[in-house]
Amino acid sequence: MPTDLSGAVGSPVPHVVTGPLLPAYAHLFAARRLWQRGCIDHLLSEVADDKVVDVLITDIQLRRIRHPYDGGADVFLNTPEERDRLRDRHAAWLSSHPGGL
Repeated sequence: MPTDLSGAVGSPVPHVVTGPLLPAYAHLFAARRLWQRGCIDHLLSEVADDKVVDVLITDIQLRRIRHPYDGGADVFLNTPEERDRLRDRHAAWLSSHPGGL
């Protein structure tokens, strides 16, 4: 089942990046969802299976950004204190690599 893009803003916008090994193409979508537990589980499953890439999930004010990918996620938060609280709450999820990678 493909990811539900109903509610996407506008039509898919093709975006072309050029460079030595390119062009590369991307399709940009934006959708606003009322947050409910599990509402993006299907999307996250598709990201984990590498079926969907380059996903950004944000709050409405763009103060918190999550970038999931097939091996984990990057999280950008509003303050260092918020970052530290999240890190402490999910310490078991963090990499054991000495550099934190």
